[in-house]
Amino acid sequence: MERPVFEHADTGVAPRIWEVGALCRAIADALEARFNPVAVRGEITGFSRASSGHCYFTLKDGNGQIRCAMFRRAAGVLDFTPRDGELVEVRGRLGVYEARGDLQLIVDSLQRAGQGALFEQFMRLKAQLEAEGLFDAARKRALPAMPRGIGVVTSPGAAALHDVVTALRRRVPHIPVVLVPALVQGAQAPASIAEALSKMYLLAQEGRALDGDLTLNSGAPPAIDVILLVRGGGSIEDLWAFNDERVARAIVQSPVPLVSGVGHETDFTIADFCADLRAPTPTAAAELVAQPRAVWLGALDLLAQRLADGVQRQVDLRHQRLDQAAQRLGRPSGFVGRQQLRLSGLEQRLRHGLLLKTQRLAHAGQALQGHFPQIVQRSLVQRRERLERAALRLQLLDPRLVLQRGYALLTDAQGQPVTRPAQVRLGDAVHAQLAEGELDLTVSQRRLL
Repeated sequence: MERPVFEHADTGVAPRIWEVGALCRAIADALEARFNPVAVRGEITGFSRASSGHCYFTLKDGNGQIRCAMFRRAAGVLDFTPRDGELVEVRGRLGVYEARGDLQLIVDSLQRAGQGALFEQFMRLKAQLEAEGLFDAARKRALPAMPRGIGVVTSPGAAALHDVVTALRRRVPHIPVVLVPALVQGAQAPASIAEALSKMYLLAQEGRALDGDLTLNSGAPPAIDVILLVRGGGSIEDLWAFNDERVARAIVQSPVPLVSGVGHETDFTIADFCADLRAPTPTAAAELVAQPRAVWLGALDLLAQRLADGVQRQVDLRHQRLDQAAQRLGRPSGFVGRQQLRLSGLEQRLRHGLLLKTQRLAHAGQALQGHFPQIVQRSLVQRRERLERAALRLQLLDPRLVLQRGYALLTDAQGQPVTRPAQVRLGDAVHAQLAEGELDLTVSQRRLL
């Protein structure tokens, strides 16, 4: 079959007809010859790392963007983790990804060139709100263990809503869920999210639904005890509505705990810092506020079993006490018999004790009777010896023994012993007691020692 020939409108020369793959390769060769190697400066967006270790992202500025691929060997030497919004400089080679016909930059090296405009704006707002105390841990509240109702703020058409509802229906189908729809991307999204949160707060405080609200698994509006603010993953531009100051200030006004589940695990927004708790994904946010019903049913069964066991133990104990009382009341003769048996035992022990005591006393009397004369004689000898020693000591104290050695006992006219010359005056009469006789004397002279 002959190929059709197309003539150029101006020259009349037929252009060459290319195979698609051949054209892609030709374009790649032309790029190789014209540009490579190339260095590009731009802001990262849509950064992702595959399980193979390869990294994929887009470099952009105010006028354009280009897809980039950084293979595992080059990514392995990075000394930092690239993030959306960072301004970087890359070196590599331009090429064409023939499978899709896309222009792409194969990155050999990557380094920071400063922070991108969006990232700088993010950091300025974060520092401002942190200084105002919007991120303080003291204002963070714990999630309720068993919420009566769960509020969800997101786009009705978002995949995040499907993930949240699926998780909640699987884990807690008995808890009602209320959706307040909001835009989650675009210029109007911050105002829409703030308005939706305000409506949800009214429902949480007053328990009444407003126009546009949707109760997903219950007909009547429930009491809202926790709120989920969720959105699926995307680039920093896609998530930028959650970095808006209006949204941040609306979040901290929540009357009940609020969980932020925006983007993927590596994505962080201002909303995450303002919320009471950050979840890495929308599904994780739903799981944080919804303990599986089976867990609570299992706990309830355990408590019911413990209660039944406790009641049964008390019933058994009361039955046992009742049986014992019935035995004592129904057969008093048995009780009397036991008491008589006990009394007989005590009587036998008393008789045995008296017999032993009598035998000991009899043995002691016999022993005393046999040794009594010796004991009396020994006692008399000891007492006589004590008397003789006392008489000797008394004799040694007799003053006549002193007089026999030439001393005299002087007394004055009143019969008081004279021991010092000062007791008498010259001419006084004194009486002298000698060993053999007495003398009456008159003091004619005194000498003091």
